[in-house]
Amino acid sequence: MKKYSTSVNYEKKLENVMEKLGVKDYNYDWNRKECFIEFTYKGQYYRFEHSVDKAQKAGEQIVYVSDCFAQLVLTLEDIARMTSRGIYELQTWIVGMKALPSAEKIPNCFITLGFDSIPENETEIKNQYRRLAKVYHPDCGGNEKLFKNLTKAKDECLKYFRKENNA
Repeated sequence: MKKYSTSVNYEKKLENVMEKLGVKDYNYDWNRKECFIEFTYKGQYYRFEHSVDKAQKAGEQIVYVSDCFAQLVLTLEDIARMTSRGIYELQTWIVGMKALPSAEKIPNCFITLGFDSIPENETEIKNQYRRLAKVYHPDCGGNEKLFKNLTKAKDECLKYFRKENNA
């Protein structure tokens, strides 16, 4: 049972949303079960993810991952509307959302790499970086600026991790 329009319509809608937010470089993709949209907004990396499993656990009658993609785009569209109306900046909305269940305060370098908590070891940092580097490395068709931000964040994470473990 298909609930939403075609993915092409939501790809166009995503393009409009990113234009409203002033985001020039963004990435999105999906496979059979999950999807994501990632971008840098005012120097901060964001990654929104959704999956058929998450939707079904929330009681949604979702079967197609393209419907999950549609939900992500519609959510970002709502946020872009709030931003364009001056109600909230994207960062304010995200920080407020993360703070609802007493969120662990983690350095931005970990957030930039897509972590929502400090990883247990350096291997997790390196693996996450490698995964993102495959997408953002300029030799793989990625964005050089985003790749440099990821590399800097990885170095900061490793430095932070080593400092904490030597303290």
